[in-house]
Amino acid sequence: MYEIRVEADFAAAHFLADYHGKCERLHGHNYRVLAHARGAELDSGGMLLDFGVLKKALRDVCGALDHTNLNDLPVFANNPSAERIAEYVFRELSRALPGAPLFAVDVYETPTSRARYSPNAV
Repeated sequence: MYEIRVEADFAAAHFLADYHGKCERLHGHNYRVLAHARGAELDSGGMLLDFGVLKKALRDVCGALDHTNLNDLPVFANNPSAERIAEYVFRELSRALPGAPLFAVDVYETPTSRARYSPNAV
């Protein structure tokens, strides 16, 4: 099994409407996003997926979120948690790279707090 990973980042504001605590107030994060692809087969060039292709797609998705208030995006239903952001990024990458062996997306709100979305995880 082969796995590759690329990283991108973005800065954004958000608040969690259905949360009771400090995160219900508007605040921001410098998000770090990791996209993972996994598969058993390599292409004729010996690659699972070109790093540059995956990195560009991830940067494009993150770029659309950069310097926004995530609550303004209907997809997050006013609760843009790290979990929902990870799922959103995964789905957008899947649309940008149909057929790519995407496995998971990690979203770090801080260096020690991460959420992962992986539709095929067991």
